[in-house]
Amino acid sequence: MSQCDFTAVSGRLFSDGWRPGGGGTADVREVATGEPIGMIGLADVADVERAGKSASAAQREWSRASYKERASVMVRAAQALESMRADVVEMMMRETGSIRAKAGQEVSKALDELRAAAGLADQPYGQLLPHEDASVLSMARRVPVGVVGVITPWNAPLMLAIRSVAPALVLGNAVLLKPDVKTALSGGTVLARIFEAAGLPTGLLHVLPGDARTGEAVVRSRYTSVISFTGSSAAGHRVGEVAGAMLKRVVLELGGNNALIVLDDADLDAAVNNAAWGSLLHQGQICMATGRHLVHERIADEYAERLTEHARSLVVGDPKRAEVRVGPLIDVNQAARVHAIVTSSVESGAVLRTGGSHEGPFYQPTVLDRVSPDAEAFTKEIFGPVIPVTRFASDDEAAELAGRTAYGLSAAIHTRSMQRGLALAERLRTGMVHINGQTINDSAHVPMGGMGESGNGGRYGGHWNLDEFTYWQWITARPTPPTYPV
Repeated sequence: MSQCDFTAVSGRLFSDGWRPGGGGTADVREVATGEPIGMIGLADVADVERAGKSASAAQREWSRASYKERASVMVRAAQALESMRADVVEMMMRETGSIRAKAGQEVSKALDELRAAAGLADQPYGQLLPHEDASVLSMARRVPVGVVGVITPWNAPLMLAIRSVAPALVLGNAVLLKPDVKTALSGGTVLARIFEAAGLPTGLLHVLPGDARTGEAVVRSRYTSVISFTGSSAAGHRVGEVAGAMLKRVVLELGGNNALIVLDDADLDAAVNNAAWGSLLHQGQICMATGRHLVHERIADEYAERLTEHARSLVVGDPKRAEVRVGPLIDVNQAARVHAIVTSSVESGAVLRTGGSHEGPFYQPTVLDRVSPDAEAFTKEIFGPVIPVTRFASDDEAAELAGRTAYGLSAAIHTRSMQRGLALAERLRTGMVHINGQTINDSAHVPMGGMGESGNGGRYGGHWNLDEFTYWQWITARPTPPTYPV
């Protein structure tokens, strides 16, 4: 059976091998055409219970495996993914609507995550602690949390799954992965395939596609100790509520309404280039996408005009069958939601410079100028190829406008003055700030995450993964037992 042959496991889920799911099956459809391109097995609550029991048993043995063995699995998984790259890119273009460049970038990011995870295995996992009795050995060590529940979305399904699955596994845990059914091949089957090829012991990874009931079963499972959730803020509230009530650790990476601030001394060519990438990559369907363009009033007219020209030049279409720069949104419902936000904003006074229309899931790149802070294009996470431009008169006003949101994920600032950029960055309550960059930026070795409605801090990446996927255990060892007065 070829690693790349997704049809060979059609209609089954990965849980102690490939098996039918209790929830039946579902077609996976090509975003651009609506045609079925595969079939997945769906997990029901009983499947989650069974998988949790299996994972818990397998994890106990895995936690005793050599760090070299665990690291080697990650290395082999990266090799398997590299060998499958072309097939995975093609699948993601069809299943997620990604243009080829975005799909290729996502595979590269997933490879980075696997390699970084391998490096976690041999990190120091404890500390010696002082004790009042010099003969006593006192130490704190990190131990695996047990079984980690990972729930992932459809917009970057491979990378957003692997960034939790890989570090959780390499640190000695087992994983129940619940990918979104819209992208369960890219976000689930691919992971099952690469870890199967890498020789990951049976029972450590279970891929359980399903609806919200399946996701809630993963959160409520008596076997899961930590829940890693990536998705909307509304769903994150629910996950946090359920898991928190059960005293489970919750790692939340949620939505964003990210601001790109263009000061009056900015390099306008560079700012426009970064702005277009930040708003239009993957049709704006990225939590770190630039959702608000805050531009100094002295340069706002030229900035908006340049972006309008650029947006008009972009070819929109099916990335599998043509060379396009903008692909389809995930479905027609998302296109309708984006259009409602654009229409409402125009009705409230925004100027539509270009775009503002769609055919099915294909939404034209849209530039909205003179967007007021009360318009929906300013206040909502759009998740579409829309560039809303709002003007400001001073750095103080820019900081105030940037902070006029409950989200706090990412921000970017363009200025020729590093000192001015750093001073403004210090005033922004976001998990990430990029000076003379754009808002979509991450790496496997950095603390990734947001504040407020965007999540509960930089919890993914590098050695920060240790804080999420291990517990501290204090141990003392005495040469002889003490004697206590009774």
